[in-house]
Amino acid sequence: MSQNKSEIRYLTPPTLDIKKKRYCRFKKNKIKYIDYKDPEFLKKFLNEQGRILPRRLTGTSLKFQRKVATAVKRARHLALLPFVTDLLK
Repeated sequence: MSQNKSEIRYLTPPTLDIKKKRYCRFKKNKIKYIDYKDPEFLKKFLNEQGRILPRRLTGTSLKFQRKVATAVKRARHLALLPFVTDLLK
């Protein structure tokens, strides 16, 4: 056994991801009110099935994530956004 014990082989080379600092787009742009009557803007916070994306993916702060959730739910109630869909985007 002439192999080095410190030699570790991977199937794929490990990638070192440089994580970008996420920011709240509402705080950055100084947005106070999220309009529930604008479905195109609210679609940025939904996935393909129509579910609300979590904070850890969008980078939205807790305060504005709650406002986004309320706005999406109001838009769904008024049939501006679907509750469930196959391909939204």
